[in-house]
Amino acid sequence: MTKKSILRSLGPGLLFAGAAIGVSHLVQSTRAGANFGFGLLWALLVVNIFKYPFFQYGPRYAAATGETLLDGYKRLGKGVLIAYYILSFATMFTIQAAVTIVTAGLAVNLFGMTNDLVVWSAIITGVSILILIVGRYKLLDNLMKYIILILTISTIIAVVVAISSTQQTFDFAQILPRGPTEILFLIAFLGWMPAPLDISIWHSLWSVEKEKTTFQKIPPKQAIFDFNIGYIGTLFLGVCFVLLGALVMFNSGETFSSSSGAFAGQLINLYTENLGDFSYIFIAAAAFTTMFSTTITTLDASPRAMAKTTSLLFQKNTFFKYWFWILLLAIGTFLILKYFLNDMKLLVQIATVLSFLTAPFYAILNFILISGKHTPEEHRPNIYLKILSWIGIAFLIGFSIWFLLNA
Repeated sequence: MTKKSILRSLGPGLLFAGAAIGVSHLVQSTRAGANFGFGLLWALLVVNIFKYPFFQYGPRYAAATGETLLDGYKRLGKGVLIAYYILSFATMFTIQAAVTIVTAGLAVNLFGMTNDLVVWSAIITGVSILILIVGRYKLLDNLMKYIILILTISTIIAVVVAISSTQQTFDFAQILPRGPTEILFLIAFLGWMPAPLDISIWHSLWSVEKEKTTFQKIPPKQAIFDFNIGYIGTLFLGVCFVLLGALVMFNSGETFSSSSGAFAGQLINLYTENLGDFSYIFIAAAAFTTMFSTTITTLDASPRAMAKTTSLLFQKNTFFKYWFWILLLAIGTFLILKYFLNDMKLLVQIATVLSFLTAPFYAILNFILISGKHTPEEHRPNIYLKILSWIGIAFLIGFSIWFLLNA
């Protein structure tokens, strides 16, 4: 693989990272560090390992067949596609609202102008739509390379400063949360770490779109390499945000607000108070870039998935295309924010817990599809990846049952 071909193949994996590195990292990972110190690093590492194969099957299937996972779901039966359609429609508005309101809260603290979170949400959504209108996938693909670079550099600097400034001793004892509140947080943490499993579908859509824009077929090995770059990046930054929460906020006595604006202010102010005013620009840049990248990628991906599913179900041109779904998602997001504006914590918990409880559904479907007759034999997973998949499915089902029994 030449250097030129590597750079050309990068794109969908970074879009995956842009969608994944958001609420799960900035909010949930930071809270994990703040509330449990280094005690939930095991959960972050384990869930990344066990979710890995199911995310990887998205670009693997797209590269091997030239189809999206949604095309594959239809091959498994129309009922499977209908089930996805219902689940996606039921969760897309809550997910978009959760990521947008956190981004808006950061924008208030970073740019000022107005403290109205609904106004900032509208501005952020409008800017995101404008980017998608002007450049569609190609601009999003190119833009994400710079966003992820800025995010990574800013976060690394913040972690280095935190490590050099802390006076506390490091305690790496791992913790299994107990009690309804702690268990709810753990499941919410696992739900979006590194991302909801349905992002594997988005990844397959971006992979197919990448081939359309470049007019070149991307070999499965390159597609998996691109995915691994994005996935390792999400894991690395997830650890970074847990470290930041643990080093700066653990045992600080600070209680986080459930309001997104107040939370964002607390987050940035607590960092700068502990690390120094000079760190403000790094923290603010890392936080806002994290959430803006998630907002724009989810705004592109959900409508893209719903439009594709509609097309597959009805087998004809309909009014319900990409731009219809973007408009509907924007309106639905606005209505949710209007009524749940002051309870970001509840909004995030609903979205993340739903994502975890639906994860076994996507995991099983992706495994059946990539291992079965619809995938060329040479591109099916090897025995080691299959074993990891079986363990991963057991993990997701087991933790879902454990949560339901203890909730």
